[in-house]
Amino acid sequence: MSKAALPKPTESELEILQVLWQHGPNPVRFVNDELSRKRDVGYTTTLKLLQLMLDKGLVLRDDDSRTHVYRAAVRQEETQGLLLDRFVDAAFGGSAMKLVMQALGNRRTSKEELRQIRTLLNEIENEKPETEKGGPNELV
Repeated sequence: MSKAALPKPTESELEILQVLWQHGPNPVRFVNDELSRKRDVGYTTTLKLLQLMLDKGLVLRDDDSRTHVYRAAVRQEETQGLLLDRFVDAAFGGSAMKLVMQALGNRRTSKEELRQIRTLLNEIENEKPETEKGGPNELV
């Protein structure tokens, strides 16, 4: 599924997807029990959300047994990428540099986190063709 075709999950749908990504295919009862660990969620609410997610193409349902088992129909990485792309476009005008500067400026970053960021930037830099290096929004 292309990024453009991926449906945008709501916050509640993302919570359900997190359960399915973490635990794999499961019945409504399990998903509801996991959601209820964080906040009070009714079984029928979870069921209805899963039915809506099925219609949107976010989950698939196995109807073979009496207990319907749901599984994520979208990959975690693709969904995170889609949501991040939309967030960066809407909140930062598409600038990854503005996002990173805001994130680093709003909290204390450990030396280990900074080392990991430098390593990632070096890897990204080494993957770019020479013609793309040195653009105005490049983080160095």
